[in-house]
Amino acid sequence: MKTEQELKEIVKQKYGEIAMQGKEENMASCCGAGGCSTEVYNIMSEDYTTLEGYHAEADLGLGCGLPTQFAKMKVGDVVVDLGSGAGNDCFIARHEVGETGKVIGVDFTPQMIERARINAEIRGFNNVEFRQGDIENMPISANVADVIVSNCVLNLVPNKAGVFQDIYRVLKPGGHFSISDVVLVGELPSGLQKDAEMYAGCVAGAIQKEDYMQLIQASGFVNVQIQKEKPIIIPNDILSHYLSAQEMEEFKSGKTGIFSISVFAQKPLEANACKPGSGCC
Repeated sequence: MKTEQELKEIVKQKYGEIAMQGKEENMASCCGAGGCSTEVYNIMSEDYTTLEGYHAEADLGLGCGLPTQFAKMKVGDVVVDLGSGAGNDCFIARHEVGETGKVIGVDFTPQMIERARINAEIRGFNNVEFRQGDIENMPISANVADVIVSNCVLNLVPNKAGVFQDIYRVLKPGGHFSISDVVLVGELPSGLQKDAEMYAGCVAGAIQKEDYMQLIQASGFVNVQIQKEKPIIIPNDILSHYLSAQEMEEFKSGKTGIFSISVFAQKPLEANACKPGSGCC
């Protein structure tokens, strides 16, 4: 089993490569990385093209939901996007918060940060900025954000509890998040669990849905609710890289499921910067 740091380096390398690709190349694979499928579409992503503020050059086809659609952003809000990539969700958020709002994208891949900054500069978006850093230790002060969004990113981070604790720290009291992510119901086959390449492709880094929701509750959030849920179907030509024919048949029998969920939760109005005992203070 690889260490947390080794897994993070795998993700950083793969998403550095993805940053240099176009959307069509990324959509030919699982979450832009991992085993390439002959069925040329991304098995996770949803269509952003109808959303106001969409810019095709910033869309690498890497998401698993539409968190900005559910995020209840208002004009003047400060929004933080975790795993901001080339800036897709940030630019949609900018449209929602207007000129008086501010959007901060956080990504730990230097190539993604560079690409996002170029995309923002070309469009003259002076109230959008991108900061390089880990999302479990954001380069952002406490009690800053009204809203935090993220799209198919937390499942790539081994220390998910650390991410939720830092989200709690960065949100203002009464602020909220809307996060789309990949979760499991039932045990993932060992071939998928162990493969580092599939980890960078989003699936093997996922945890049980019940555990995911408990992490949110344990971090001190209230009003926790699933806004949207959909099954993710992995094409056979991807599964065949990791599973035998018999394992594939068992996996597709319905006993185990991989789902995309969009989750909403709030930081209590009376909250401090950190939840006591969370380890984030």
